[in-house]
Order: sequence, then C-alpha cells, then structure tokens
Amino acid sequence: MILAGKILAFQSALKLEANLPKHVEVMNPYQDKIAAALCEQFYKKFYSDDEERTVILGINPGRFGGGITGIPFTDPVKLEELGFENDLQKKRELSADFIYQMIDACGGPEKFYRRFYFSAISPLGFIKNGKNLNYYDVIGLPEVLEPFMIECLNEQLGWGLNKKICYCLGEGDNYKFLKKLNERYNFFEEIVPLPHPRFIMQYRRKKLPDYISHYKEKLFA
Repeated sequence: MILAGKILAFQSALKLEANLPKHVEVMNPYQDKIAAALCEQFYKKFYSDDEERTVILGINPGRFGGGITGIPFTDPVKLEELGFENDLQKKRELSADFIYQMIDACGGPEKFYRRFYFSAISPLGFIKNGKNLNYYDVIGLPEVLEPFMIECLNEQLGWGLNKKICYCLGEGDNYKFLKKLNERYNFFEEIVPLPHPRFIMQYRRKKLPDYISHYKEKLFA
C-alpha cells in the first residue's frame, strides 16, 4: 500500500477512548465527510508513493488548522492556495502561515512533502470552553492520553518512516514530554526541537526570516 493509503486508513480509524478532565472536548475532523474528502485529495497528491519521510511532530491540532481540515498545520485558506477548493470557514491559523512560508522557502509543497510528514504527539486536538487546548495544559491529561499517543506513534512509524531523526515543534513542554517518551520507547535515535510556529508568529514575527532560515538549516542539515 502506498503511503497515502496508510495515512488515510490511520486517520479514518482514529478514536480516543479515555476519561478526559471536565470541560475538555476532542476534535476529530476525520469523522467529518468534508474534511475526510479533503484529506484524501491532499495525501493522494503529495504521498502517492512509498518513499521514506522524516517526521515533524507538533503538539496537537488547533481548531483553525488541522482540527478542522484534518491536515496538520494546514488551514482552509492554505488548502485553497494548494488548489483544494473547500467550503470551510476561511480563517487563517498563525502556525499555518509560518509553516507555508517556510515550505515555500524550502522549494515549495511538492518538494517539501516528498521529504517530510507532519503529525502531532496527539493527532487529535482538544478544546476547553471553546478555546484551543494543548495536551500538557491540564494536569493529568498527558498521563490519560499517553497510551493513545504511544499507539499512534507506533502505528505511524510502522509505515517505514525515518526513525533516525524526528523534529519536534516546540522547545518547551512538547519537547520535554516527547523526550521522556522516547527515552522509554526508543521511537527515534535523535529528536531535534524547533521553535513552535505559533510562538514565532505571536512573539517573534519581526525575526521571521531568521526563523525560516533556522528551520531550513536544521531540516536540511
């Protein structure tokens, strides 16, 4: 089976069965027909082969990006710019804005996606009181989610993805958590942390060219 088929099968089967803390809700765009159809178009365009990819892991999908489109760091606006028309609300995601500027600087989507595969430590996102929630923001939530995260990482790595190196988006809590998991389960030989796109766009936008260069230097070392 080509990589696109493995990704789509994985996404369609994603289901989180856990006792979540009060007011925490799961976002699962793969149960939505529109998002599922967009994912099929996207992954068949960029992953219709069986070549090895290097993993870039985010935190968990946000409600304006992967949480609605099903494609990590890709909002409805970016999908249209890639040629995938959609009726989703055209709201931009800060992280997606950075990622696609970086991708363009690296030669464009076709070149980039031939080499890399975006996912997240939790491939399903969360909201609390209508706002984005990172898995590490609620005490006890990482421990509840850990079996799900481990299962998801193992399945994805079973596709023949590169285990020598992984890039982690977020140099703080996300990196610390992934590093601890990796020490126990040996998913990757090396994990390289990168500044999170949202942090860059929200707090370091004036240095955007420097951060794009930093990403290029690390990803294509």
